Amino acid sequence: MTTTQKITTFLWFDSQAEEAAEFYTGLFPDSQIQETTRTTMDYPGGKEGDVITVAFTLSGRSFIAMNGGPGHPFTDAISLSIDCADQAEVDRYWDALSDGGEPIMCGWVKDRFGLCWQVTPRILPQLLADPDPAKAKRVMEAMTAMIKARRGRAESSGKRRRAMRQANLPSAAWDNRAHLDDPFKR
Repeated sequence: MTTTQKITTFLWFDSQAEEAAEFYTGLFPDSQIQETTRTTMDYPGGKEGDVITVAFTLSGRSFIAMNGGPGHPFTDAISLSIDCADQAEVDRYWDALSDGGEPIMCGWVKDRFGLCWQVTPRILPQLLADPDPAKAKRVMEAMTAMIKARRGRAESSGKRRRAMRQANLPSAAWDNRAHLDDPFKR
C-alpha cells in the first residue's frame, strides 16, 4: 500500500537535481528514486528534454528535487538533521556529506550541492536537556567547540582543547572507550 505525505520537502538545485537525488538515495537506507520528470519545453534553467524534477524518498520521507536554474542557492537557514545511533554512523554520514562539501561547526556540514545537514549523535539532545544545568552547559560548550560531533579526542586546535578543559569534561568522554549512551558522564 502506498501512502502520500501531506507535506513534501522541495529542494531547488541549479542543474544537479538528478545527481543529488542519486547521491542521497545511495547514502541513506530505505531510500529510492520514485520518478524523474523531463521538461517538454525550454525554460530558464534548461532545455526541452532536461530533467526538471526528481521525486525520491530518504529513509521513507518524500522529497522532490528540481532543476530551477541559478540564483536560488541553499542557505544555513534550512538543514536536514540525521539521527545517528553511534559514532560509526556519524563518521559514515559526515565523511560522505563532507566529501566535496564544507564542514561548518557543531556537527553541521554543507554538502557538495550546498544543502546543510546536521549529523547528530542520538544522545546529544538528551544531554543538552539534562536536568543538571552544569552538565547541560558543559555539553553545550563542548559541542560548540567541535566541527564534527565525535566521541574521540577533541580536534587538535588550541581553541577546542581549551573549551574541553574549560567544560571540565573527562578525557574518557571523548575517546573510543567511552560509553555512547552518556559520553559526558563525570
